[in-house]
Amino acid sequence: MSTIFTKIINGELPGVFVYRDDHVVAFLSINPLADGHVLVVPIAEVDHWIDMTPDLSQRVFEVSHKLSIALSKAFPCERIGVVIAGFEVNHVHVHLVPTQSMNDLNFSNAAKSVGSDTLIKNARLKRLQ
Repeated sequence: MSTIFTKIINGELPGVFVYRDDHVVAFLSINPLADGHVLVVPIAEVDHWIDMTPDLSQRVFEVSHKLSIALSKAFPCERIGVVIAGFEVNHVHVHLVPTQSMNDLNFSNAAKSVGSDTLIKNARLKRLQ
């Protein structure tokens, strides 16, 4: 059975994408911790990040690095927080979150819902790729 991320990647569910190549996609979180919260996801369904091949892991982190630079320019923040939790969806995903402090990485503070207009506005970081 496909994961929710595979359904987003395949266009079966909506997503606001900010990056795509042959191996990795990135889209804005619908439950963001902050404006600009991006999920970097391998296209291949891999459950646990330690199970990615070295090449795929390298690609995921190269894209995460590139997008973190763009995020830091697009959203005022102290740092771009990086989290790999892996409990919400059984498909590897790296959270990139513009943060002011460690408190900004508390998932209990995630937005319950964000309108597509806000996500599209926040996708302005696409221009910085």
